[in-house]
Amino acid sequence: MIIYPLQWIVVLILPKQVGDRTSHPAEFKKDLWGKVSGWVTEIFWVGATLYSIFLPLAVGTAWLYAGLGVFAVGLMILGWATLTVMRTAPDKPFTAGIYRFSRHPMYLSMILVYLGVSIAAASWLFLLITVITFFLQRLQMINEEKFCCRKFGPVYVEYMKGTPRWIGVPGTGNRI
Repeated sequence: MIIYPLQWIVVLILPKQVGDRTSHPAEFKKDLWGKVSGWVTEIFWVGATLYSIFLPLAVGTAWLYAGLGVFAVGLMILGWATLTVMRTAPDKPFTAGIYRFSRHPMYLSMILVYLGVSIAAASWLFLLITVITFFLQRLQMINEEKFCCRKFGPVYVEYMKGTPRWIGVPGTGNRI
């Protein structure tokens, strides 16, 4: 779980224009519900990260190896998404790289990392945290998609029609 705080540190080291691309732009305004869900998501993220430090892994079991596999896939998606964000022009939406397959690969990566930790530790509590995080992230995705539709107009609407919210989940390509 330490990869997410490490990602923030790496972003701070990068040039400002790259770092600015990895967070919400100043013109991204949230309504009250968006702000509350954002704070709850952040609290869950910090809590899950801290809890994972003390979570014992199921060493010597198939749970550990299966969980590490899921975790590794999440980590690869995170890396690919981060590189895509860094390479995208500031006035363009993220539509290249892994964003061709998922509108929200960074959120997808977090869910896979959480799921991997849940499996590797054989922890039902961490799995519950993962499920709650999934629904909280979904709320954030909807807000971000509305913002992108306003900012990028028809270009983003067309992108949504052809790209699912989650990789391989049919029927999520054109909904806001």
